[in-house]
Amino acid sequence: MASRVEILNEGGFRSDGRRQYELRDITIDLTQQGLADGSAIVTHGLTQVQVSVFGPREAKMRSQTIHDRANINVEINIAAFSTGERRRRGKGDKRMLDMAASIKTTIEPVIQTSLYPRSQIDIFVQVLQQDGGLLQACINATTLALANAGIPLYDFVCAVTGGVHAASPLLDLTTLEENDIPHVTVATMPRTGKVTLVTLETRLHVDRFEEIFALACHAGQVIHREMKSAVCAKTGELVAAMETGHVHPTGGDIADDNDQRMDF
Repeated sequence: MASRVEILNEGGFRSDGRRQYELRDITIDLTQQGLADGSAIVTHGLTQVQVSVFGPREAKMRSQTIHDRANINVEINIAAFSTGERRRRGKGDKRMLDMAASIKTTIEPVIQTSLYPRSQIDIFVQVLQQDGGLLQACINATTLALANAGIPLYDFVCAVTGGVHAASPLLDLTTLEENDIPHVTVATMPRTGKVTLVTLETRLHVDRFEEIFALACHAGQVIHREMKSAVCAKTGELVAAMETGHVHPTGGDIADDNDQRMDF
């Protein structure tokens, strides 16, 4: 069956003008949002996600309390204006619940939860715009929001999507590409090289999987540099504000935590 759109033209360019392995522009905003302890707004191309982190704090329900570590709670909301879909997705929507579960299982291993027994860390994900790579954007924004909240992490988690058109692997897919070709989302911990997530929603030949998996891991290193640069810049601003004696809107405690933690 022929593709509905031209995924890759004869010149090697995709529908948005990128090459096969070229990532979309990434922007990162670590400005504090509302009453959150940490937040981040991340865009990959036209996909934009805002994540707010609250805690560690006392669990609202006793059943959610874990005596030797913090409980991680993830909730996701997709803004009605973020997509062309007519159907409104509620909190009980299966796709949203599955995505929230994927974010939790991906992020939980890198949080030093044992430092906060009998507490809860709430992660609220708001999808503002969608154009492919939604799960990768949610994971990357969650990592940055946690770092901005001063929560100790073992490593970053960097995610990227990849797919294969004919025999040509592609990275960081748009919605048009995701709808037309088999694709996979890979999340890695760049310092250790460990993989925390591999999710495949469509069939992909095993011979192609190995190639796209390796490319996605390499792309994770590129995204890691962008994320680390943003966190270091934010930490520098906080340290400078403390040294000059001015109170920064985001507070000074985050800088202290980041100084102890940002060695990866």
